[in-house]
Amino acid sequence: MASRSHRRPLRRRRTALASAVALAAVALLVSLMVALRPGSEPETVRAAAERSTTARASAMPTTPKAKAEPQSKRQSKPKPSAVSSAPARTTTPAPARPSPAASPRPAQRAVSDSAPLAGRIKPQVSYTGVATHYEAGDGDGACLYGPSPDLMVAAMNTTDYETSKACGAYILVRAANGASVTVRITNACPSPCAPGQLDLSKEAFAKLVGLSAGRIPITWSLLSPSTSDTVSIRYKSGSSRHWCGVQALGHRNPLARLEVSTGSGWSRLTRTEYNYFLSPDGTGCGGALRLTDIYGEQLTVDGIALRPDAVQPTRVQFARH
Repeated sequence: MASRSHRRPLRRRRTALASAVALAAVALLVSLMVALRPGSEPETVRAAAERSTTARASAMPTTPKAKAEPQSKRQSKPKPSAVSSAPARTTTPAPARPSPAASPRPAQRAVSDSAPLAGRIKPQVSYTGVATHYEAGDGDGACLYGPSPDLMVAAMNTTDYETSKACGAYILVRAANGASVTVRITNACPSPCAPGQLDLSKEAFAKLVGLSAGRIPITWSLLSPSTSDTVSIRYKSGSSRHWCGVQALGHRNPLARLEVSTGSGWSRLTRTEYNYFLSPDGTGCGGALRLTDIYGEQLTVDGIALRPDAVQPTRVQFARH
């Protein structure tokens, strides 16, 4: 039997060994619990994973953020086609047609159905322009009507004069101050007279404003005045059975046509800038005449003798409008 002194050290060693094993078991158990808890991987594993993720992120190319454009630019920027890189075709919608009521035409372009033969100057239309004045002398002018005691006359700009179609027209002229005057077109006003401009006799201009004004804005319109006169006819100097020029005077409305009888019908004569209608081969000279105004009314005149430079009155006149 062993002595007591030898058993005690052995017991102590066994106790220390058991304690060490127990501590190791507890440590192992704690480690297992920590390892099995969700999201509680060992620090070394987490560190390694984080380093791997960081490395992958740094290896991937990064696209810098585009600078934000203003909203208006972005909206106007064309969208790229998802099918092709070629520019997409765009169809421009046809512009909407404006309503006639929304687009009033200028007064100068208005068409009067009541005067189908009117040229540039039409009835019931107000024109704008300027008025100047000139020394009318005896009242004669490019229309070759001859001297007249009535100096309420005017020269029409050459555009609206329209190869003497304005000759004999009665025009009501209004100034900005409310004054007005009626004149008869007996002359043409060459450049720099502009369309719409009237060069009034000094006597007519003075009815609107003082002559010192020189140039004033006006509006004017065509008149069909009352008159007790009848139309007169005059053959031009040098007229004969072989050639003649015919002129109508004193007509209430602007004259659109002058025709001569040919026996088988009517032949229209050509109007000149000096307001005579010419028959270059003598056709109809000394015969019946037919006059037509801008409203389409026709007057037939017989019995006019072929006497050059003689003013011969008729018994007819155009109707008032």
